Parts: sequence; C-alpha cells; structure tokens
Amino acid sequence: MHVSHLTLHDFRSYESADVELGPGATAFVGRNGQGKTNLVEAIDYLSRLQSHRVASDAPLVRAGADQAVVRAAVVKDSRTAILEVEINPGRANRARINRSPLPRTRELVGLVRTVVFSPEDLALVKGDPGERRRFLDDLMVLRTPRLAGARADYDRVLKQRNSLLKSGRAGGRGGQDSVLATLAVWDDHLARTGAEILAERLALTDALRPYVGKAYETVARGASRDDAEIAYRPSFDLEGATTQPELEKAIHTELARRQRDELDRGVSLVGPHRDDLLLTIGAGDQHLPVKGFASHGESWSFALALRLASYDLLRADGDDPILILDDVFAELDSERREQLAALVAGAEQVLVTAAVGADVPEALRGTRYLVSGGEVTSDD
Repeated sequence: MHVSHLTLHDFRSYESADVELGPGATAFVGRNGQGKTNLVEAIDYLSRLQSHRVASDAPLVRAGADQAVVRAAVVKDSRTAILEVEINPGRANRARINRSPLPRTRELVGLVRTVVFSPEDLALVKGDPGERRRFLDDLMVLRTPRLAGARADYDRVLKQRNSLLKSGRAGGRGGQDSVLATLAVWDDHLARTGAEILAERLALTDALRPYVGKAYETVARGASRDDAEIAYRPSFDLEGATTQPELEKAIHTELARRQRDELDRGVSLVGPHRDDLLLTIGAGDQHLPVKGFASHGESWSFALALRLASYDLLRADGDDPILILDDVFAELDSERREQLAALVAGAEQVLVTAAVGADVPEALRGTRYLVSGGEVTSDD
C-alpha cells in the first residue's frame, strides 16, 4: 500500500498543495515551521481521522478558512482509490471514496494504514495512562476498523453515565437515590461496551508483546528481547476473566462494589478508561517501570520499539502500512539513525521529515522535496 498523490485545501498552513508520491522513501526537508510535518500529518489523518499532534480538528483548518480538505490517491494491489475527508470544526466531518459520500466518516478509518514515529512518542513512555490507552486503541482500530464504532459507543456511554453521576452528586443524598434506577441501565451499557474494548485490548497486548521485545533488542544498545516487557494493567482485579462475557460480568460486579464511591465522587471509576499499559525494562526478575526509572535514551528506545512493534504486527496481519518518520532522526545519534533506517528501508512507503537533509540516513535517500514558506518543490 502506498499514497501516489496528496492534495490539500486549507489544511494547516496550506491554502493548496499537490504532491506526487510513490513507493520507497520520500523525504520532506525544511526548517521548522515551514510546513513539512503538515504534509505527513494529513496522510496520517486519513488513516485514523485523528492528528498525532493535536487533540481536536480546529487547528487543522487554515486560519480564516471554514473547512479543510485532505485527498489522497491510495494504491493497493495495483488498484487506486481516491480517499477524501472534509474537516468541519464544530460540525460533522464528511468522507468520500472515489467521490462517493460515505454514510459515516469513520468508515474511512483503516482503509489506509499508517505508523507514525515522532518526538511526541516520548509521551507514550513518560506521559499519563491516557497516552498509552490511545496508543492501544488506535492500533486496535487500524487492525479491526469496525472497532471505531465500539470505541465511539463506549465514549458516548461514559459521557452520559458521568453526567448522570454528576447530577446525583449535586443533588446530595436524595439526588443520589433518585438516579439509581437510571444508573442501572447505564451500568448495563458500560459493562457491555467496556467488555468489548477490554477484551480487544487484552488480546492486542498479548499479540504485541513479542514484537516489542524484538524491536527493543534492535534499537537499544546491548539489550536483549527479554529486557522490554509490556503488560495490560486493568483498574481492578479481573480474577481471570478473559472472554467478553466474563469481562462484562466482572465489570458489573465491580460497578456494584464501587457504586457508593461513584455516587459520592460523581464520576465513573470502573472501566477501560481507567486502565493502563505497563512498560518495564530490566533483566531477569529485575524489571522496573520505564516511567520514572529509565534514562532518556532508554525511554526513546522503548518508544521506538512500541512503534516498530506496531508496524511489524500490522505487517504480520498481511498489510504493509505507510511509515511516517516525523523529525525523528534529529533525536538520535548517528548509529541509531542507521539502525532505524535499516529496519524500515524495506517498507513499501516511508515518508520522512527533517530540518536538515544530512539527518536523513543514506538508506532512506529516495525522492526528496524541499519545503519552505508553504511551497513544496522537488530537490531531484
């Protein structure tokens, strides 16, 4: 799979842009603030309908414009499809395939798969649990696009349930008693939708684990594949539950146990929105959490290992995702630059951004574009 053409209208700094792309490596080189990352961000947005840089859509629309359009020609198995998304902050976004509208924008998710390496990846290791949950959920949806609907359903249920709990808390003890009947209905919804998300995350963590160890061995000096471990950490004891029906029952049981706490605090305390992905490094039985114990270099290596593992897992599923290396090489010494480049050079398509052309390793010296002042010009 690769993108053969990218068109932007009022996306980020671009009033318009048309860029020809192809298989192999393509580098966008330019000083910071010139718009090179905006190009690869647009391709990643088509994949996930989310930016790897900001949490909302509003910053993606050029100042003074009402909407942005990202359009890409995607080639898979010698067939080309035109994918398009219209970004409308404050209103519903719209998506099209070959100019035909899709009933739901999220049907675009996963049609093109991307794996992004960026300086923001350190948040996977050093940030709060929400960063790691998002990492798992994004990968989960790329592997199984229908789960975008399950994810949206859970978020909706959680929002409604939190609103109900908050109203009960505001009304004091009498208000709490009045919401109990309605709360039972939302408990059922939360347990059902939460169990689906939880089951998928547990399975994904198991599938990803061996790839993380292998990737860490490759990018960290002197490390073995047993030095890096990941484990799913639920917010409560699952007591051996693994299947969706078992997990639904476990969530129901914990909701009943924590009901008074939730009513008193006015917030949902049970569910996958409270979980974490535990990352540890070490040897033998001496594993310690990466967050708080790892050096800067070890943290970077673990973050890179998570992305490489995602790429390898997607490839094992039978699809070669588009690799995006966004300003990564400036963070690495020359040896690790060459190591990473050698690992990804065989991908069908690799898109690289760099402030300095010399930062791009020789193994990724394919097509090169210069980006300056929102203009993209060939350097061939």
